[in-house]
Amino acid sequence: MQPREFITPAQIVVGSNAVEQIGEQCRKRGWRKALIVSDTIMVGLGLVARVEQLLDAAGIGSAVYAGVNSEPVVEYVQEGLAVYHDQQCDHVVAIGGGSPIDAAKAIAVLVTNTGSIEQYKGLGKVSSPGVPLVAIPTTAGTGSEATLFTVITDQKTDVKMLIGSPYLMPTIAIVDPLLTLSSPPGVTAATGVDALVHAIEAYVSVKRQPMTDIFCLSAIELISQNIRQAWSNGSNIAAREQMMLGALQAGIAFSNSSVALVHGMSRPIGAHFHIAHGVSNAALLAVVTEFSLIGDPVRYARIAQAMGEQLSGLSLMEAADRLVVAIRRLVRDIRIPSLRQLGVDRARLIELAPSMADAAIDSGSPGNNPRKPSRQEIIELYTRAYDEETRL
Repeated sequence: MQPREFITPAQIVVGSNAVEQIGEQCRKRGWRKALIVSDTIMVGLGLVARVEQLLDAAGIGSAVYAGVNSEPVVEYVQEGLAVYHDQQCDHVVAIGGGSPIDAAKAIAVLVTNTGSIEQYKGLGKVSSPGVPLVAIPTTAGTGSEATLFTVITDQKTDVKMLIGSPYLMPTIAIVDPLLTLSSPPGVTAATGVDALVHAIEAYVSVKRQPMTDIFCLSAIELISQNIRQAWSNGSNIAAREQMMLGALQAGIAFSNSSVALVHGMSRPIGAHFHIAHGVSNAALLAVVTEFSLIGDPVRYARIAQAMGEQLSGLSLMEAADRLVVAIRRLVRDIRIPSLRQLGVDRARLIELAPSMADAAIDSGSPGNNPRKPSRQEIIELYTRAYDEETRL
């Protein structure tokens, strides 16, 4: 086995009421003033004010940028960076879903790296560490609190830019499942499937490693065993705790392994049709898995087993195919809408599919898939994903 890096935040604080430690964690590091990056929903729920109060009690000042009210775009990064400099902050605290955390990552590295975020599109282009970043997720899904990636949309080109660097890894991740209690069922479903896809793709990726395998299988079991309960009863704290842990593990896994074809195809859907990332992942997962099974049936069968499928007496390919059945059942049970139900026009999707396939390939993610797709196969998979609801 060749040497591989395994990178996580310098400190991870996990558990109910973990957010109460934010002030002490910042104080003992000598930080003085935080830029809190969030959105208006978190402001309305009082969570931003709570973080401000906890920081203030520890003698830490704060300023707020709460403009990340959609998936992060270049404009949000520029606005947040301006507030950081204007208010003379020395670290960043992100609270919210993946969007505020991704925006905060970009802001933190631009404090110390020149130019605009667009020039860092791709992997390994960030040359210097950013300022310290504390990530506090309020959804169990993206895993952004424990990854070295951010995704920022360039609105001029409608391209979701994947940016990857060890310098994007948060300094501290504070993972408090009680902060997810306010997530509505639709968000719980979409973010939960997003986390499940992270774990599945990291497990079958050609860049996998033994350390990530451990996190992947644990995450798959935790998410598949608890997502229905968290979706159907948002106040089920036990299910919320397990979902939060699973999402964290999945984030650690794919950050140190990689994602694959689902994510490569998902980003262009989100950019062109403005569909939430987890929902577009869900629309693609079954058809992409069905396409990919033959590339590594042993691993896909192991995932099916982790999701609770009974495989006794089945051949290897039959066992692997049970995963497709399990995915379709899960998507149906938690009522994630299809592309058709979301109002995506089939003719428009077919028209855009060639350029979307090119964008998917350019991202590099399809190259990590156990079965390598051609450009034409990716185009066909987009159409099959649109028609998927007829098979549920």
